[in-house]
Amino acid sequence: MSSGLKKLAIDCIPPATLVAVVAFWMLAPAAVVDNPWSSLAVNSVVTAFVLGLELVFERHEGWRMNRREFFTDLFYFILINTVIGRMAYLLTEAPLHALKEAWGITTPWAAAMPFVGQVALIVFVWEFGQYWMHRLMHNWEPFWLTHAPHHHLTQLNAMKGAVGNPIELFLISIGVVVLFDVSPAAYLCAFGVTNVVATFAHANVRSDPPLFYSFFFTTIRQHSFHHSVGYENTRCNYGNSLILIDRLFGTYQEGEGILVGQDDRRRLTIWEQFMFPFKPLIAMMQRPKDDASSSAG
Repeated sequence: MSSGLKKLAIDCIPPATLVAVVAFWMLAPAAVVDNPWSSLAVNSVVTAFVLGLELVFERHEGWRMNRREFFTDLFYFILINTVIGRMAYLLTEAPLHALKEAWGITTPWAAAMPFVGQVALIVFVWEFGQYWMHRLMHNWEPFWLTHAPHHHLTQLNAMKGAVGNPIELFLISIGVVVLFDVSPAAYLCAFGVTNVVATFAHANVRSDPPLFYSFFFTTIRQHSFHHSVGYENTRCNYGNSLILIDRLFGTYQEGEGILVGQDDRRRLTIWEQFMFPFKPLIAMMQRPKDDASSSAG
């Protein structure tokens, strides 16, 4: 295979994976759709696949996975798919579903859409909310403190989209898509789509998808620029999966980040990531002690 064809094949891996996931959920039997573990299983297989691609088609040597990074990422992958997911269901999805039932909210037009249309609807509504939440986090200090740990990452890998402070992970799990009447398969497929895109958008994979993909969906090149050094550089390309929304609202910016991270690019421990939003409060509590020590001296 010529180098040009090989490059094209590698570049087409993300869209091909996306098509495979859509086809899976479109053809999945009811027993699979109704199984509460099916979505996690599919997302786990995709993540493992992309982690394997990082070994074969590495993008940057400085992002190479090591044991410490892997187990940190795995911790957060489990956390977001268990504790955070359960909290999001109990505190947002379940109350919204009850409200929908109580008020008799229906969207028959959504149920009448073809499968792919239902998937596209849920993806867009979900990502629209994600975009504005993400943008808020970069433009208001209290929210930035919850999101900043994610930007203290010093390398990008397939599971890095799940790494962050638990408060942020909960906030980005809030959505209103439960209000729309779509098939269960379409609902699961939509989140399968966002998982594929977000996984590749954080992955250390040497793949630059064609324009038919990168115009709509976020790629590692676009998202790595969002993670690049310097706070001002992060205030663009907010779309977690749909870079199209950045294009619509004027926050899209071309570029690619190789050096990623914030401040002195020091890698935070899990404890530091958990405590980061409380740094101002901790500093305020310590200040009287420091003042008292100075007075005594």
